[in-house]
Amino acid sequence: MARLLLKALDRAGFGPTVASELRSLDKAGDPQQQALIRQQSLEEALRLVERYKALPEQGRPCLWFTYHVHYKAPDWIGPRVADALNIPYAVAEGSRAAKRAHGRWALGHEGAEAALDRADAVFVMTAHDREALEAAKPPHQALVDLPPFLDAQDWPAPSARRSPGRVPRLLTVAMMRNGDKLASYRILAAALERLRHLPWSLDIVGDGEARQEIVQLFAPLADRVRHHGQIENRADLKALYDTADLFVWPAVNEAYGMVLLEAQVLGCPVLAGAFGGVASVVKHGETGLLTPPGDIAAFADALSLLLQSRDQLRRLGANALRFVRQERDLDQTALRLRNALEPLTARTGA
Repeated sequence: MARLLLKALDRAGFGPTVASELRSLDKAGDPQQQALIRQQSLEEALRLVERYKALPEQGRPCLWFTYHVHYKAPDWIGPRVADALNIPYAVAEGSRAAKRAHGRWALGHEGAEAALDRADAVFVMTAHDREALEAAKPPHQALVDLPPFLDAQDWPAPSARRSPGRVPRLLTVAMMRNGDKLASYRILAAALERLRHLPWSLDIVGDGEARQEIVQLFAPLADRVRHHGQIENRADLKALYDTADLFVWPAVNEAYGMVLLEAQVLGCPVLAGAFGGVASVVKHGETGLLTPPGDIAAFADALSLLLQSRDQLRRLGANALRFVRQERDLDQTALRLRNALEPLTARTGA
């Protein structure tokens, strides 16, 4: 998503450059590490301010833009540079988590909240994030909807035809990590166990430290499941999307899931768990089906329904292709960014 945002900002006419590669992410909740990150960030901010102020005024940035501010990855740099240069500050995919104000991530939470409070515009990527952002929104701040998107040019229109007479082909694409990914694979395997009486096959793309455990999960279904490992070549991945009848992913604690957009841009409908922002990328009943989070029985029931209705799969797939290509493409996103950011830069004379 960060790379796509750079492309969209460029398409919108802003000519973005990466100002800093310092990473503020602390997954472990280590207060000492967070303090170190804060100190490094403040030093980086000072260096950037000195560098930018040494430039002619017309060569300085007109806007600071940060992607994905949250308690595990606060932005200590952007607000300070924006203040020093008197330029607007914008955040895409910011999220607030009041329950993290105390405990292991307290310092990260403090930095994230301060950055979000400072932002002139926050681009809201899912309805799931909007509620907390609305509740804490400062008066000066604009909240702008910017739903997840992709560049359709990266995914040429599907070339393969899905044959109505063959066994339905299911597909999932996900890293094989412990935690939420493994939990999703567990739900998927359990749901498929309930559907042995129906014809289907499953292609799994992914790799990681939990691979052996995941392979064992699907061992009772081994005659129907193909493990492809990690696929780096986009053309090879596209071939699987093209020929799949349905993308299946329980999506435990997914922020939204880029793979769900990738499947749909190639006309493959989606069955997913309705966690987090998944409902912001899959239109329930139009481009796929969503089931209650973590509910194995509901996931199996929805899958059974779709496996026995080729007409519904084709309808959902056609809608999915239109939805992503017409509403979630780079051009639509660039227009949203331009409309929101140009007034901010105009106010500062940038």
